[in-house]
Amino acid sequence: MIKNFLVFSLFLFLSFSSFSQQTAVFTNHLAEFNQALEMYNNGQYLAAQSLFDKIKNSSDDETVQSDCAYYIANAAVRLNQQNADQLMESFVENHPTSLKRNSAYIDVANYYFDNGKYSHAQKWYNKVDESSLSRSEKERFNFNNGYVYFKAKRYDEAKNYFNRVITSQEYGSQAKYYLGFIAYEGDDYEEANKNFEDVKGEERYSEDLSYYQADMNFKLGNFQKAIDMGKEQFNNSSPAEKSQLSKIIGESYFNLGQYSEAIPYLKEYKGTRGKWNNTDYYLLGYAYYKQGDFEKAIGEFNKIIDGKNAVAQNAYYHLAESYLKLNKKQEALNAFKNASEMDFSAEIQEDAYLNYAKLSYEIGNSYKSTPQVILSFIEKYPNNANNEELKKLLIDSYITSKNYKEALDLLENNKNFVDKAAYQKVAFFRGIELYNESNYNEAIMYFDKSLKEPQDQDFTARATFWKAESDYQLANYEKSLSGYNKFAKLAGSQNISEYKNLKYNLAYNQFKLKNYADAIANFKSYVSSPSAENVRKKDAYLRLGDSYFVTSQYWPAMENYNAAVEMGGNNDYAEFQKAISYGFVDRSEKKIEELIAFSKKYPKSVYRDDALYELGNTYIAQNKNTEAISAYDQMIRDTPNSIFVPKALLKKALIYDNTGRSNEALAIFKRVAKDFPSTQEALQAVSSAKIIYIDQGNVDEYARWVKGLDYVQVGDTELDDATYLAAEQPYLENKQSQAQGRFQEYLKEFPNGQHALKAHFYLGQIYFANKASDKAIPHFEYVVNRERSEFTEQALSRVSELYLGKQDYKNALKYLTRLEAEADFPQNIIFAQTNSMKASYELKKYAEAVNYAEKVLQNSKIDNAIKSDAQVIIARSAMKTNNEAKAKTAYAEVQKIATGQLAAEALYFDAYFKNKERNYEASNASVQKLAKDYSGYKLYGAKGLVLMAKNFYALNDAYQATYILESVTKNFTEFTEVVEEAKAELALIKNAEAKTNSSVDTRN
Repeated sequence: MIKNFLVFSLFLFLSFSSFSQQTAVFTNHLAEFNQALEMYNNGQYLAAQSLFDKIKNSSDDETVQSDCAYYIANAAVRLNQQNADQLMESFVENHPTSLKRNSAYIDVANYYFDNGKYSHAQKWYNKVDESSLSRSEKERFNFNNGYVYFKAKRYDEAKNYFNRVITSQEYGSQAKYYLGFIAYEGDDYEEANKNFEDVKGEERYSEDLSYYQADMNFKLGNFQKAIDMGKEQFNNSSPAEKSQLSKIIGESYFNLGQYSEAIPYLKEYKGTRGKWNNTDYYLLGYAYYKQGDFEKAIGEFNKIIDGKNAVAQNAYYHLAESYLKLNKKQEALNAFKNASEMDFSAEIQEDAYLNYAKLSYEIGNSYKSTPQVILSFIEKYPNNANNEELKKLLIDSYITSKNYKEALDLLENNKNFVDKAAYQKVAFFRGIELYNESNYNEAIMYFDKSLKEPQDQDFTARATFWKAESDYQLANYEKSLSGYNKFAKLAGSQNISEYKNLKYNLAYNQFKLKNYADAIANFKSYVSSPSAENVRKKDAYLRLGDSYFVTSQYWPAMENYNAAVEMGGNNDYAEFQKAISYGFVDRSEKKIEELIAFSKKYPKSVYRDDALYELGNTYIAQNKNTEAISAYDQMIRDTPNSIFVPKALLKKALIYDNTGRSNEALAIFKRVAKDFPSTQEALQAVSSAKIIYIDQGNVDEYARWVKGLDYVQVGDTELDDATYLAAEQPYLENKQSQAQGRFQEYLKEFPNGQHALKAHFYLGQIYFANKASDKAIPHFEYVVNRERSEFTEQALSRVSELYLGKQDYKNALKYLTRLEAEADFPQNIIFAQTNSMKASYELKKYAEAVNYAEKVLQNSKIDNAIKSDAQVIIARSAMKTNNEAKAKTAYAEVQKIATGQLAAEALYFDAYFKNKERNYEASNASVQKLAKDYSGYKLYGAKGLVLMAKNFYALNDAYQATYILESVTKNFTEFTEVVEEAKAELALIKNAEAKTNSSVDTRN
């Protein structure tokens, strides 16, 4: 076409030239013009453009100039020069009469069209005057315009132009094809089908038409026809078309309920840009589900992530059912929970919620307490046929999840849940919970609540027993004794586990009340019982020995101490008591023999100083002064912090004084007065020294010496005594307020008085009882900072306890260390060691914490609660120092004996270490147990869920992993660190899954 156009231009040029003067210039211009035109026609646009420009500038002929401008602009278009459009516009503007004006627009437009630059083509087509086009040019103009609009997806304009050429022999088929596609895109399948049928026989459209027609039939619900048409073309299709046809055929079979036929085609689909979406996974998963292949169904359903539509709700519901079929209840619970949170189908939502509630009861729930889940269902669906059954499960779930407080709230405040039998049980268990937390007063309150509803005789008996136990712990021994006796008389009490220790408890109660005859009778009854436990049985023998001992029945006392020794273990107390008992039955030599043997056998016993001191006293009684002094010296040397040191020194000094060695005695008295100021021994030493000074006639020297003792005020002794006794009397009569004021007055008047130590201690005790910690501490510190006295040990215990209460672990540890070293009572040593390990841990002294914990565990007499604390300190310290092997061992020990929060912590770490070992299913089992048995401990519930999510992802269950992590971020906002960990893990998983699933939203 372009060639003809150029020939015609040349003809016009020659025609016009024939009327011009035949000159040499004309001949030269004509030759150059023809040369430029030839170069243009040969595609040498740049050279042609240059020559046309030369001719244009050297010619005066307007026609020549017009033609040159035309070809210059056309060459610029083909050379893609920046000023091409401007050149063409200038040509049209400067040569309005040129015959090439319209040709210029159409020629440029067609050029851009042929080169695929449709937006450029459209701009120039818009300038064309259609009326000046020939028929063939007009058809091409209309088709090209239609195609340009089609490519721009401006289908209405495209249809307008295509409809103009549907009868064209050259363009009609193409126009119908594109009109059919436009109708297809607009879901006008009848119109599309009509146009596609008109061009069906043409080979160039056959492949695309098969896909479109198959897809249209699918969308029109003609599934069998869609299958047939898709299969026709399937084997001859390209990989991309085959993927799309697989989707059409597979979904058509799916909609016909022919799931086994659907599966191969659904699997063959490659997705959009290599990615499936949630609906694709649902279709294949549901097909497997309908075939009963639940494992494979789960494999597809659990790839549906971020689903928030009806398809997702349906998928999660059937995913849950698939899990149930394979007995994967935790996974089913999560999926039912997810489906119940969507409202696209009310029926699915309600049924999913019901299953979620039942599974929560069966296996526990880390997100919400099981009772809350069940109660929420009943409130949301009050007419559900399953509600009566759920009400029974609700009460039981409170008990099984140990959520007794909420159970009582429900039973006390909701008339729909009145159940006296349940109330009796729940109140009892709440009482036990508080008892285990050492909250005995509140425990009694709940035991009383339980006793007000005597529906079950076993629980009535148990509440009676544990109320008595609580009173015992509060030192309400009369009430406790009454409670034990009442328990013993209750019907059925002999059939419950508490009864086996009744005699033991009664005996202790009588022992505390100093009813030793009754204590003896009950202890004897207990030790003869076949059900007596070894630890309690041995303790019972010891207390029997003590009961006989304090009632001066020394032979029976020794028999029971021997019985305790025969049971093995640490027997220093029993052997010490047995040794001193010989002294009371006139067997002094045997007593000495036993005491010497004891000091050798138990060099680290807390009773070693007692034994050596008693040995010295026994030697004195036999007038064996040398041996007595040797025993005292050994005691002072081996146990320099013993409270018996000043007493032993006094005894030694008195021996010297009585044997004429007054100066040596005086030296010892002065040592006691100096080293143990304000103690009774110091005052006695001053008094004894005074006598020696008087006997020696050195009263002046005594006066000078005693002036240096700030706690001795010569001349004020009687006033000192009187003022102190005035304070001590109301204290002993339990008139604490009056005593407090008088002790304060005493210390104000006699800050260094001979009773200052006792006054500070008693004043500290008063403030301690009134929970005035800050006021109590200085008084106890005064006592512990003086020389050791009978009050030192208890003051150390008190001041340590007060600093622990203030979380001042540094000061607490200072006094706990002393208490451990100086305590005579085993319980104070245990107190010091257990709290030293806790304080060291809080101060991040992990090695010291472990050292103390291991000391604690060496004591066979500690109970399980203390053992749990020690093992947990070891485990936590090991985790802090990255010694996970040691932590694992310690947590395993905790798990055997712990209750409450420590048990929850141990169970979490059991799951943690199993995850580390890649034992993911076992790890999940531990998390499930954590959810069921310890749902009240939310922190470990949340941490356990994050762990479970990691386990599931490692088991290729992305749905479970993402759903659990999203639930953690929504339900546990109070635990910031756990939520942040969940978010980080969720982002990692979603980014990975987004590579294959286009439905995954990776935005925060």
